[in-house]
Amino acid sequence: MEFRRAYHRPMASGLRVRLDKWLWAARFFRTRTQAADAVMLGRVRINGERSKPAREARVGDRIEVSMGDGCREVVIRELSTQRGGAPSAQQLYEETADSLDRRERRQERLRYAVEPARSIRKGRPTKREGRQLRTVRGSAAAD
Repeated sequence: MEFRRAYHRPMASGLRVRLDKWLWAARFFRTRTQAADAVMLGRVRINGERSKPAREARVGDRIEVSMGDGCREVVIRELSTQRGGAPSAQQLYEETADSLDRRERRQERLRYAVEPARSIRKGRPTKREGRQLRTVRGSAAAD
């Protein structure tokens, strides 16, 4: 039995594709569930408006995706329901010049000035950190 890799194949512009499925195929999100949740929470806007995950994506639609600290603005160039590699996924959309400028400025800011909030660790301390805390507290109690 021969093993074949399934590469994403762009679809004709007349076919219908759900927005969450297109976002997943274009590799904005790891799963369709994450894509659908982001659309429902208003983190994805089509042509400046909120929508639902089942909304039909069309060639030429302008999509704003808020992910983490930044926002990307793209225009749909091709439709696909299959998730492919990163190079083929990037052919599905074109990022606007304004969005590229914002991302470059943000990268430059992060390169020269690290945000203090990024250095704060969240969650429980590791075993090593716990031992260090106990020794500091023990020496403080002896004073």
